[in-house]
Amino acid sequence: MTRRHDPDGLRLPIKLDSTSNGEFVPVPLAPVHREAKRRALEAATVNARRLGLSRRDFLVSSCGAASTLLAMNSAYADAGLRGGHFDIHAEAALDADAAAAAVQGNEFIFDVQGHFVNPTGAWLKALPDSARPLAFTNTEGCAAAALPGNRDHLQCLGPDAFIRNVFLDSDTDLTVLSFVPSTRAGEPLTIEEAAATAGIVERMQGTHRLYLHGRVNPNQPGDIEDMDRLAETFGIAAWKTYTQWGPDGKGFFLDDAPGLAMIEKARKLGVNNIAIHKGLPFGPNSYEHSTCVDVGRVAKRYPDVNFLIYHSGFVTGTPEGPYDPGRSDGIDALVTSVRKAGLGHGSNVYAELGSTWRFLMRDPDSAAHALGKLLKYLGPDNILWGTDSIWYGSPQDQIQAFRSFQISAELQERHGYPALTPDTRARIFGRNALRLYPVPDDVLQTHLGKDAVAHLRDNHRNHPDPDFLTYGPKTRREFLNLRKWGG
Repeated sequence: MTRRHDPDGLRLPIKLDSTSNGEFVPVPLAPVHREAKRRALEAATVNARRLGLSRRDFLVSSCGAASTLLAMNSAYADAGLRGGHFDIHAEAALDADAAAAAVQGNEFIFDVQGHFVNPTGAWLKALPDSARPLAFTNTEGCAAAALPGNRDHLQCLGPDAFIRNVFLDSDTDLTVLSFVPSTRAGEPLTIEEAAATAGIVERMQGTHRLYLHGRVNPNQPGDIEDMDRLAETFGIAAWKTYTQWGPDGKGFFLDDAPGLAMIEKARKLGVNNIAIHKGLPFGPNSYEHSTCVDVGRVAKRYPDVNFLIYHSGFVTGTPEGPYDPGRSDGIDALVTSVRKAGLGHGSNVYAELGSTWRFLMRDPDSAAHALGKLLKYLGPDNILWGTDSIWYGSPQDQIQAFRSFQISAELQERHGYPALTPDTRARIFGRNALRLYPVPDDVLQTHLGKDAVAHLRDNHRNHPDPDFLTYGPKTRREFLNLRKWGG
């Protein structure tokens, strides 16, 4: 078939790059990552020739994904990174059945953190015509409609691209649309715009594939008062808040007066899921509010409220290692906060993996410790799958990498980490989220496999042509540019 995207096969199906979600400064690739990419592209050339395929056709196949992960294993092991690995047999690079066994699956996948922006929204009206909220210029595969002010690239972050990347180019079944921190006037995506996209998907035979967060920052005038409207008008499934953010640059703790007011209002409205950005700090201002020190305190105080810790408290600046009770940030701070509160497996604290797993994919040692600690101290029922896409393009590579990742036997024995079993992965991929976001039985048992999205996906996969692109900022300059314009 003719390939519209990347016909020369220059992009890898497992995307190794420095893209961030816009909430943290992109971290450049290290030499080991560049070596992994070199080996993966070299292997693609050789393996495609052996199978009589073009390099692009090979990379689109399951063998292409398996071959890329094997190249990452090789480069990481040679660099001494052996704490975890992608559990894939060498023959998967050439054998379709072996590749499918490694990177394909039939798990129910519920992504609890998805994002897109309105490429023509009111948030752009206050920007000068020359402003570019992202420096991204490759609009291949995005909607072709021209936008004013040379902003065509924003189509890559819009609702059409979101539906294609998440529901057609990945195995994701359901997702939750979330929000970024912003002033009330500067939201890149309003609840009305999110609901309109949910409505488009909803009309595809009525399947509930999109759920909505309601953004609330209790330290911002008007947000707590607006919680009534969000709950009653839009039927939101959870609240989304950012404790490090504030209109004056100062954050809050969950057990400060604004935080407690938000929790009490959530309980009154009967929406008892609160998704809280923790970790991935925006900068030094109010850094303490980005940590998880307050999580256990409020979780113990409000056992009827579910606290969904987005990003699990992870930070990019310090690698994850064995649990260190003296560390005040990162995943260790989440573990310490929960342990001090006497909470653990089966509690009302959930660790979410959006952006965290995407970053950990390139560091098997940190990945093994991060997942091992969450499994050991919070338990396999308290970890939620999230990807932060559309910033990272299609989340399929994150899904394929997670399906095949395994903590080394050495770390399991030394630190008491459990192995990643198929059952554990299935819980994390989607079953855990069902306890928080109830999905009607008829949707799960009947509609998901038969609705219009399912038919579109089946047709799409008869001739797959994913773009393997990412859309978030990739450099510090792009990150600051996005922040400057309120993105």
